[in-house]
Parts: sequence; C-alpha cells; structure tokens
Amino acid sequence: MTILRINPEARWSDAVIYNQTLYYTGVPENTDADARAQTADILGQIDEMLQAQGSDKTRILDATIFLADRADFALMNEAWDAWVAAGHAPVRCTVEAKLMKPQYKVEIKIIAAV
Repeated sequence: MTILRINPEARWSDAVIYNQTLYYTGVPENTDADARAQTADILGQIDEMLQAQGSDKTRILDATIFLADRADFALMNEAWDAWVAAGHAPVRCTVEAKLMKPQYKVEIKIIAAV
C-alpha cells in the first residue's frame, strides 16, 4: 500500500495517509491567544485538512490533546465541546506536557478515516 505524505519537508509532513487513515498534528498559529482560542484555531486547521482529503470531523477516530498547563483544561474543553460533532466524538486523551514552544498552550494530534 502507498503512503501519501501531504506537504513533506525535511523534518515532518503536514499529514500522512496510509490505508485510508489520516494522521495529523496541529499547533496554534495564534500564539498570543488563550487556550480556548488556540484550541479553536487548531480545530479549524483539522477541519481544513480533513476537507482537503475528502473527510470531516465525524470520521476522527482518535484525538490526543497536549496541554501546557492543566489549568487550561476547561478553556480547551469549551472550544472542543462547541466543535465536536454530536454522536461522533472520537476516543480522546488529554495530557499535560511541556510543549516545545512556550507560546503554545495546546497541540492536538488526530487519526481519522478518509
């Protein structure tokens, strides 16, 4: 089976598709925003990536959310809850982690069917 790498660069690809499954990680573009706005920003990026590959958020199988500070859990959930499709919530894990850029409050990694 073919592995499709979306916008591959030396260090990473924007997404990878293998066996009708998309792998994607999003980081916020609005690094001055709070965790709610950063989460909404990343979820919008996820929507765009999925749409470009003929999929959508109802086909997300798994999500891992990395929070720089557990105190932002409620803010992140506000954006998530407003976005996730009713009846189509994926398996989800949220982890507190020191992120690679101090401006990042959240990163989201998903696996979705295409």
